[in-house]
Amino acid sequence: MLFNRHKTQLPTPDQALKGRTEQWFTIAERHAVLDAPVVTPEAEIPEGYEVAVFGLGCFWGAEEIYWRMPGVWSTSVGYAGGTTPHPSYEQVCSGQTGHTEAVRVVFDPSKVSYADLVKAFFEFHDPTQGMRQGNDVGTQYRSAIYTLSPEQAETAERLKTAYEPLIRERGYGPITTEIKPAPTYYYAEDHHQQYLAKNPNGYRCHSATGVPFPAGV
Repeated sequence: MLFNRHKTQLPTPDQALKGRTEQWFTIAERHAVLDAPVVTPEAEIPEGYEVAVFGLGCFWGAEEIYWRMPGVWSTSVGYAGGTTPHPSYEQVCSGQTGHTEAVRVVFDPSKVSYADLVKAFFEFHDPTQGMRQGNDVGTQYRSAIYTLSPEQAETAERLKTAYEPLIRERGYGPITTEIKPAPTYYYAEDHHQQYLAKNPNGYRCHSATGVPFPAGV
């Protein structure tokens, strides 16, 4: 029962694992699919490009969704929204860090809008499930949009408000997506980066509702 509580309830800061002071592993320099770096500090992002951070269940499949979208320059997977600094995958899965499995998207807004990324976010998972996606249960699978500007926050809230009545008409509950200013993003271990490019038959969890955004929203 204690294990289940940790899996579905966010730990308080004093309950969370202590973590590490720095990253303890290396990450491949180049993206396995896109011709871009995987690690993308602000100074190395092309001028005019923007960053978006989402949590929509297992990050293997989430990253694949975004690297396939035209206008996306680079993607990576990592951990966001928790307390433990520089956590490991196993620590995040324990439910004792508070992090989501997140995907970081660097995109060219002249080719794909932030709104389009948010629409894909809502369409490719079920944003009503709380601390789970399908059979994946735990705090790391919760639905989250971490915004990096007031404009992103406004867009995310507007689209959430527009989408909620559409899925409630289909019998789903209220949207549980948390929309918050972007916290520290910790890159995940190298073998998780572009996992489905390296393992094409690997696990995908897309507990989508099947409800699209109408044209013009």
